[in-house]
Order: sequence, then structure tokens, then C-alpha cells
Amino acid sequence: MTSTMEKATAKQSVGGAGRGAAPCLLCNESCSGFQSHSWRKACTACGCSMVDHALGSHDDDDQHVGSLLADSVCSHLTAKVKGGGGRRLYKRNRMIVTNPVVSGKDPTFSTTTYDWVPTGHQKLAMQYMELLPECWRPVSGTDGALERRKQLLSQLPAYDQDPMQCQSLASQDEISSMLLFVKHYKQEVLGVGEVALPGEGEALRETAIQRRAKECSEGKAAPEHQDHEPTHSNTTPISSSGMENSVKSDYRCTGCLKDINKESPAVYAERAGYSSAMWHPTCFVCSQCGQGLVDLVYFWSNQKLFCGRHYCQTVWPRCSGCDELIFCQSFHTVTDGRTWHHHHYCCWRCGESLDVPCQH
Repeated sequence: MTSTMEKATAKQSVGGAGRGAAPCLLCNESCSGFQSHSWRKACTACGCSMVDHALGSHDDDDQHVGSLLADSVCSHLTAKVKGGGGRRLYKRNRMIVTNPVVSGKDPTFSTTTYDWVPTGHQKLAMQYMELLPECWRPVSGTDGALERRKQLLSQLPAYDQDPMQCQSLASQDEISSMLLFVKHYKQEVLGVGEVALPGEGEALRETAIQRRAKECSEGKAAPEHQDHEPTHSNTTPISSSGMENSVKSDYRCTGCLKDINKESPAVYAERAGYSSAMWHPTCFVCSQCGQGLVDLVYFWSNQKLFCGRHYCQTVWPRCSGCDELIFCQSFHTVTDGRTWHHHHYCCWRCGESLDVPCQH
């Protein structure tokens, strides 16, 4: 059976990967291809969002994530683009797994390609993947891989980090406010989870310290970073019976508060403190939308995990029309709490105010 991902890839290979060619993954054949609206992040042909068209390619994604992680504590996950004027490219960790297939006399092999896996040992990465629901696994050519790309676009919108991607910044003051905001979250909030076994948090911490020392010795401008003191310990001593002196370590998930098997991969977040928090792979999710954090990219604020989209919305309002953050002082708010730029509080097809009924 042909997957949704394979169908989308086939269509884009014919029409190209440009914005005018990407088919809608919801409308299928009824959408002729993405046609950009002047300010709304949606297709004028079918009305579905940019995310539902999964615009762009892996190269575009790697440039986008590389730009996000640049000048942060995660800049080691990026590489400088030659001749790119200082731009950074995401060093996305991919993995190809080849397994023998026993059938007949001649041995054959099946190959599985993952579009992304956590950094580290391949065995641990495979254990991590096996703990995820199949629909979350970004196996190339499957719906899981497509879902990963859609989450990159949804959880980490380019227009939440780059003023050049915004259409609604109307003054230099608004641009400056956005740049200061992005600089702050890169230095204080943004992180990428690391996969290791329970009890290996200290080793991860030492590796991070050594990496920053090396960056400083090489003359690189290390991003500002504050070490996070543990607020509680995941390692709880449990005394045995009176005749025994042994102590058993019990590792608990910061998300569900249930035990984590000491031989099972856990996700650590440096911002939360290597010795004070760890998660089951399926519990490393945004505290607001509940989605698994794509490529383990997280925003840590008020002792909670957020995806980029929902962290930004805790600081600045988001326009329900254009989906961009609102950096101007005056904007429209309705009774249910939703916000709009004043000029976007209208039907995106005919331009009538949303307070006035229209045919759309």
C-alpha cells in the first residue's frame, strides 16, 4: 500500500518542491497545489494551512533548524555553510539499519532508513525508536517521516525566529523586540534533549562542560548559559530490610512520575538539570499541546517543557489570522482570548470584518 508520504513525494517530484507545487495532504487530488495567500499561512486554492502542504524539503528543514540552533547552547549540532555568510546547517543525525532476511538459499537484506534519530550509539538510538509508537517513527517514505516534517513546520515556525520571514512587523521597534526575544530564548530557554540510560546524566553534564571549554579555547563565542542546580533528584534511595546494607536506585520519569527501567533509554534536558529530570521517550512532550517534541527540540520555562510554538505564545500573543507573533502594543482581542493584528481581523477571502457576516 502506498503511504501518504510516498504519494506526496511523487507529486512534488513531478511539479518541483516550490511553493506553487506542493499538494495538500488533506485535500489530496482536489488541491492543484499550494497557492500562497498574501498574509495568511494558508493555501488560497483549498484553504488548508502551509503545514498541511508540508512545503519544502529536508534541505530546507536543515537550514531552518540550523538557524534556530545557531548562537545557542545547541550550536554544536550545526555546521557552518561554506560561503553562506555565517549561516548554520543542522547536522541532522540519520541512520540506516540493514537486517538479513532469511528466505530460500540466497540471503537477502532489508534496509530501513530513519530521517532522524537521537545522537549517540546506534544501539541506544534503536532502543529509543522501538519505544515510540510506530506512527512517531520517522522512517523514510512513511507517514511517520511526513508527520515529523509537519511537526517541524508547526512546532518551530520560521516566522517565530526570523524577522525576514514575517510580514506583519510594522516598525523598527517591533523588529528589535523580536530580535531581543529570540536572543533571550536561545540563551536561556532553548535546548535539545539527549538520550542516555538512567544514571548517565552526570556523564552528559561533564561532556557539555568539556564541549564549552573546547569552544572557548578555539575562540568561539560561547552562548551565555547558566548551570541549572537540581531542584529534586530522580535517584531515590530505597533501603532494604534491616539485615541488608544494599541500596536500590529508583529512576522516575519527570512527566508521568512512573519508574524508568535502568536498562531503558531516557531523555535528558540540560535546561532542566541533568541530575534532576529525565523522561520516558513518549513523555518528552509539550506541556500545552501534548505532541512529542520533534527531534527532541524543547523550550524549558517555569519547570515545564514546551514546543517552540507554545513557548512563544506564553510570552507574546499570536495573531489568529496570520499566525505570527504580535509585537505591536495595540491589537484586537475577543472574549475567548484569541488575538489578531487589527488589519487581520477579517475574512481572509473577502476582507470583511469578522464582526460582519459574509458568504465565506
